[in-house]
Amino acid sequence: MTAVKQIIVDAVDDRKSELTAIAAELFHNPETGLGEFKTSALLSDKLAVSGFRIERGISGMATAFRAAWGTGSPAIAILAEMDALPALGQACGHNIIAAAAIGAALALRQALPEDAATIVVLGTPAEELGIGKFELIRHGAFDRVDFAMMVHPSSRRQVIKMSLGLARIRFTFLGRAAHASAYPEEGINALDAVLLTFNGINALRQQLRQDVRVHGIITEGGTAPNLVPERASCYFYVRAEESAELLRALERVKNCARGAAEATGCGLEMDADERVLAPMKVNRAFSALYSEQLAFLGLNEAHAPADRNRGSSDIGNVSQVVPTIHPHVPIGPGLHIHTEAFARATVSPQGQEAVVEGAKALALTAAALASSAETREKILNEFRLF
Repeated sequence: MTAVKQIIVDAVDDRKSELTAIAAELFHNPETGLGEFKTSALLSDKLAVSGFRIERGISGMATAFRAAWGTGSPAIAILAEMDALPALGQACGHNIIAAAAIGAALALRQALPEDAATIVVLGTPAEELGIGKFELIRHGAFDRVDFAMMVHPSSRRQVIKMSLGLARIRFTFLGRAAHASAYPEEGINALDAVLLTFNGINALRQQLRQDVRVHGIITEGGTAPNLVPERASCYFYVRAEESAELLRALERVKNCARGAAEATGCGLEMDADERVLAPMKVNRAFSALYSEQLAFLGLNEAHAPADRNRGSSDIGNVSQVVPTIHPHVPIGPGLHIHTEAFARATVSPQGQEAVVEGAKALALTAAALASSAETREKILNEFRLF
């Protein structure tokens, strides 16, 4: 393994300019969810030139792709997120994720015999919309995968980072219009129902478990102050660290909307997104294998609490179907995702180093998986048990 590791490290170092150029290209030309056409072409073309077998437009998404090399077992998927945020561009660092995935795959192509494993790069669109990996799972893209991995940029180097499950729901209240001054008694105020929903949820927070988060916005509130709103809408995210608790909390939020409709006399329409994001299923044996590669590279982990400052991602859904890791690579202290400063940091010198670190650590972890049946079985046993 020592010789293989050195080949991987050298291969990534040799491609540093090429890989950081990918991250820069995605930074300067960001594309939002399901519209990542240039990004998808850039990434898949890089792999095709190096002999990867390319399938484009998979799982019903024009920008999703599967690139595979090798004929052996196990099949190891490296995930390349591609989408950017509206207005904020690469403020979640998907340009680093994609560049590191390409770098890892190309290094493995150079270091491993063809029959040692099957290396798969999955181009995953629309993470910010909570769509891409959900659809890939639903269409069977992970049926031929044994292990999955990716890195994510952050303010610190952290191997285990938990995430919350996420359910999304829209409430539309239907009332009756009337002149707000001359004939208010003839109206049924849909905006009142929205406000009562918010008040009900705010009261509910006292009885929600500590890990549960509920946050929402008003998306429609009426057309003029002198007209009783006959239609008003709101949109909520409900999060929790366990799927069962997520569903319980979601039902209680629904009851707040039902109560508001009853109190105001409004009709109520609920539109719950079926694409519920699952919490991250942590695999400590798999994470430990990644930590070993960081030690080989001489990199120290931050060891920050894994359950703080948690968001949600469709990587959680992947972790429910195959053993998965989602470690973080540092791009600068004190940074927070979904900010302009975070986006700029992805193409800073430290952001460039994060691309290199992610590519090396992912490739080294994949090579270690390919070389040890005992390690694979340990990871799989933990996955089956928990």
